[in-house]
Amino acid sequence: MKKHILLRGERGVGKSTLIRRLLEASDLQPGGFYTKMDKNPGELMHPIYIYPATLPEAARKRGEENLVGRCGEQGRFKEIFPNVFDTLGSAYLQDTAACRVIVMDELGFLESEAQAFRAAVLGVLDGEVPVLAAVKDRMDVPFLHQVCAHPRAEVVPIDTQNRDALFHRLLPIVKSWK
Repeated sequence: MKKHILLRGERGVGKSTLIRRLLEASDLQPGGFYTKMDKNPGELMHPIYIYPATLPEAARKRGEENLVGRCGEQGRFKEIFPNVFDTLGSAYLQDTAACRVIVMDELGFLESEAQAFRAAVLGVLDGEVPVLAAVKDRMDVPFLHQVCAHPRAEVVPIDTQNRDALFHRLLPIVKSWK
């Protein structure tokens, strides 16, 4: 297996859950970032926030400063704030010197206009610290195609049928990163 693991799949198949399970079972302190969409029933647009991977979920705050965009169902409507990716997202990827693994959860289409962030992602993939990433299954997005084609990354397809088997297959690899 190559140095980095990119979990690629549709929304809702368990990419983020698998990353969380692997990190908990391996007891690795991650660097990098998480993004999270807040689903508001009845709302047309759902806000998406970015957080440092070092921050526990209970301590994550939502505000304009970490709002990377708003997205409607299936990405039909979107409002994107590339400057937040370029500042916060890039900083979260650069502040990883003491980490044993870098999490990028999730890479998608919102980052298309965030040049500094995209460069930081590719720089991390060129680096020595292992990466565990969730990637949207959107190969029509040039940035995601570039990420998945990185020579040091192995793309691992995930779906609802294989996600439990992937945990058992990937856990020894992730544990070896200690």
